[in-house]
Amino acid sequence: MSLNTFGHLFRVTTWGESHGPALGCTVDGCPPGVELSEALIQPWLDRRKPGTSKFTTQRREADEVKILSGVFEGVTTGTPIQLMIGNTDQRSKDYGDIARAFRPGHADIAYHLKYGVRDYRGGGRSSARETAARVAAGGVARAALAALVPGLTITGYMMQMGARAIERARFDASQIGENPFWCPDPVMAAEWAEYLDELRLSHNSVGAVIEVVAEGVPPGLGAPLYGKLDSDLAAAMMSINAVKGVEIGEGMASAALTGVENADEMRMGPSGVEYLSNHAGGVLGGISTGQPVVCRFAVKPTSSILTPRRAVSASGEEIDLVTKGRHDPCVGIRAVPVGEAMMACVLLDHLLMDRGQTGGVRGRIG
Repeated sequence: MSLNTFGHLFRVTTWGESHGPALGCTVDGCPPGVELSEALIQPWLDRRKPGTSKFTTQRREADEVKILSGVFEGVTTGTPIQLMIGNTDQRSKDYGDIARAFRPGHADIAYHLKYGVRDYRGGGRSSARETAARVAAGGVARAALAALVPGLTITGYMMQMGARAIERARFDASQIGENPFWCPDPVMAAEWAEYLDELRLSHNSVGAVIEVVAEGVPPGLGAPLYGKLDSDLAAAMMSINAVKGVEIGEGMASAALTGVENADEMRMGPSGVEYLSNHAGGVLGGISTGQPVVCRFAVKPTSSILTPRRAVSASGEEIDLVTKGRHDPCVGIRAVPVGEAMMACVLLDHLLMDRGQTGGVRGRIG
């Protein structure tokens, strides 16, 4: 299976399967001299790991990261960084019934049709467990960004579960880490808890929309036409397992706006140009403007559910299939730190490309 690497200068190759002995990634292109340790990466993995609440899979994984190379005396050396995360709580027997069957909505049938062989234990590479490696790589990217762009912050949160969206008027960033949904609306968080309890008990699942915002992004990242910051962001988010849609700024809603409404007007302020709105999501012509970079992605409902679904077997037999095992009733919950990690990786990648092309030189206004 090829094409397991993303990025241009900051390149990440993930490896491993859901029920293999371990998974991880090789990170190449990280600048030397960046302070990095397992202790700096681990908190990001702790936010993504399973079993943290009754609303996520009860698979118990410590997700402890090990740095195998690329770091010496607490700093990066500029050589490839190898990160490994052990799998310690696999229950492969839960998947015996689907060894020769294809779960509706899952990648089983697509993998079989393409490769003729698949790892049915938890979905192998198609499992959301693969995203642990991305979060580890995102920890490396965050460390480098902290050194190169002090003050840059990346914040993700769930803004919609099923058809129930947050009220922007109640947005409170301090609430994001105070509930199991990374929700900035405490009223909606309570409603989601009740809703997801009902879904769990009825052996069902639901999708979600995640928003990731990067603030303090310097202007000038990205390039026309085939190196756009927003196109790489869209590709990165779309590559996350179970993601089915990505938006930058207003996204699809911009089609309902007029030109008068959509234009991000400008005025001169004490520190330079100030924008009066941010419909573009911080990117114009594929290049960052200095405004917050805003990206949203939609995560489909978990395909593995205990409710019988019509399916077929590898022999072509029509069957009714129940997927056993431990699964997230809303996989979008644990997608929040994954989206943050992908944002960090893309921003660092584009920062390094910009430094290589322009040396950080910027056009002047005024």
